[in-house]
Amino acid sequence: MISCRVKEKARNIRLLALDVDGVLTDGRLYFSEAGDETKIFDTQDGHGIKMLQSAGVQVAIITGRTTELVQRRARNLGIKHLQQGREDKLVALHELIQTLNLSLEEVAYVGDDWPDLPAILATGLGVAVANAHSELRQRADHVTTLSGGRGAVREVCDLLLMAQDRYDEALAPYLAH
Repeated sequence: MISCRVKEKARNIRLLALDVDGVLTDGRLYFSEAGDETKIFDTQDGHGIKMLQSAGVQVAIITGRTTELVQRRARNLGIKHLQQGREDKLVALHELIQTLNLSLEEVAYVGDDWPDLPAILATGLGVAVANAHSELRQRADHVTTLSGGRGAVREVCDLLLMAQDRYDEALAPYLAH
């Protein structure tokens, strides 16, 4: 159940900022014997991101790690705002909103662990995924019912679309057949 307070906060969001490991993925790191890294992304999360962008909400990725995989995923989803190698997520977010001429109140941030906590506490809508560390779940405005890498981002995208009365508009093309 989504509270009226969360819906009200979600109504004003113009930027969704996402961590990667534990949010867009399940948080596990996969390495081959040759040292190649693999990440698994949820396709429903990806579709939710595309729908949200089509509705006029920008999406950003802010992650402490740097990988070609994340760059490729961002490119595939049309995410223009990618910041990798950023351990201080809040500093990165401040730089981004200055560039985009937004306020922190217009940002939703989704995270799963302590490095995400300052951004979750500072933004208009701080979200922890269901499998986030307990400190984040206790302090976030909203906790998803689904886990990171398993539909949590789609859940947030749907929440934002519903709060901004854009959900039915996003769904309509799929019902027209």
